[in-house]
Amino acid sequence: MKRLLAMGLMIGLLSVVSGTPAADTSDKAKAMEGLKELHEFIGGWKGSAQKRPGRSLAGDPFYAEELDWSWRFKGEDVWLSVKTKSNKFMKAAEVRYLPAKKVYQLVLETPDTKKLTFEGTFKDDKLTLERLDPDTKETQQVKMNTAAEGIRFMLQVQRKSAGATIWRPEVFVATTKLGESLAKSEKKNECVVSGGLGTTVVSYNGESFYVCCSGCADAFRENPKKYVDEFKAKKGKK
Repeated sequence: MKRLLAMGLMIGLLSVVSGTPAADTSDKAKAMEGLKELHEFIGGWKGSAQKRPGRSLAGDPFYAEELDWSWRFKGEDVWLSVKTKSNKFMKAAEVRYLPAKKVYQLVLETPDTKKLTFEGTFKDDKLTLERLDPDTKETQQVKMNTAAEGIRFMLQVQRKSAGATIWRPEVFVATTKLGESLAKSEKKNECVVSGGLGTTVVSYNGESFYVCCSGCADAFRENPKKYVDEFKAKKGKK
């Protein structure tokens, strides 16, 4: 027993000395790879939305909507964050990929500050997530996808009563990426942190690189050498 304890202490000390965490980081890598499927969500979006579309001849009035998607990093945790301006269903949300379950998890905050958790998959270029309301027993569904080569972003919320087969539309959002048009130019710059489309220049040791969002910019500022070394290794520049 003493020998095992001594061995465990030695491993812990080696982790501290080498700067390498004792915990396995493979789950973080898998989570990040899963989230890269959603990378076209990243950025600012502006457009319009409608609550209860199609419930009447014209539905509810349209209203202006803005979304802001970004990467977020904290220790071994990595996720996507979205904030909305006036969405009638959610005001903010976080999306994670859960490698153990091979599903995406959406945790959103409603306008009245309730927290709702959805799970689902990314298939046919569309993220579809659902939850069962414990009180009403209805199924709530959120669908998100991009179109027009990543220039358009749509979000749809639907509900289905217990035992029903027909979905009832709740919210529909259609937006265009800020600074882009449907006459889109070719993507060229790669984010040094996430590997997605780089849109903002950052510098390190006299060299310029690109990041895609505020979350990646924050991560780069905290440890630029780490991300530059990984980026160059991936590109075969070392």
